[in-house]
Amino acid sequence: MFSKKQESKKIDHEQRELIEYAQLRVKKKKNLFRHFIIFLAGAVLLIIINLILDFGKDFRPFNVDWFVWAILIWFFIFLVHFLNVFLVNSFMDKKWEHEQIDKLVAKQNARIEELRQQVERENPLPEQKTSPFIPPKPPLNS
Repeated sequence: MFSKKQESKKIDHEQRELIEYAQLRVKKKKNLFRHFIIFLAGAVLLIIINLILDFGKDFRPFNVDWFVWAILIWFFIFLVHFLNVFLVNSFMDKKWEHEQIDKLVAKQNARIEELRQQVERENPLPEQKTSPFIPPKPPLNS
């Protein structure tokens, strides 16, 4: 009854976009960290399975234990994930997307203008001649 009305805070489009982008970046970094923890736990598990439990000790491609190959492949996948999050996304952000869209739109507009001029050159509109007829002036009322 006597409470003050709280003004609703409006977030403009640009701020909302920045917030959504920040949330997306945090989510990607969180998934990368999760991937790293799973990678470490999985590597330790593979080492335990091979060295302590003697699972697949006879399987040694290129004279290297199989778990080393599995860990190296998994590390390569993690490295790609890491580069994607920190390198690729750092310079291919929203600003980069907008610049690319603006470039493409400008290129399309230039092409449309070029086609319009070509059509006008190949198919000119007939010139409209002004009529020699001049309409009479309305009568003067006295």
